[in-house]
Amino acid sequence: MAAISSILENAIAADTVEAKQRAHELLEQLNADQIAAVLQLLEVMVEPDDPPLTEEDRRAVGASREYFRRNPEGGVCLEKVVADLGFTMDQIRGNQGE
Repeated sequence: MAAISSILENAIAADTVEAKQRAHELLEQLNADQIAAVLQLLEVMVEPDDPPLTEEDRRAVGASREYFRRNPEGGVCLEKVVADLGFTMDQIRGNQGE
């Protein structure tokens, strides 16, 4: 089993090296604005600044999971919420017709 594990680890490492090389190749093709966007994305991925979940957050997540467990067809579509509030989708999109 150790040999298989070692083989898998080497394959993953090789794939990672190839992926990083490909990423470098693609980065070389980007303009300054694109580089700034990618840099910001990478910083968020590496150093997320999300605060830890509070107890209230955990309860809300739990309630959401329970809702979707009981309603596997999903939640309420945006169009229905908009209509229930007396708006049109054009108004939500910022089109004329207020």
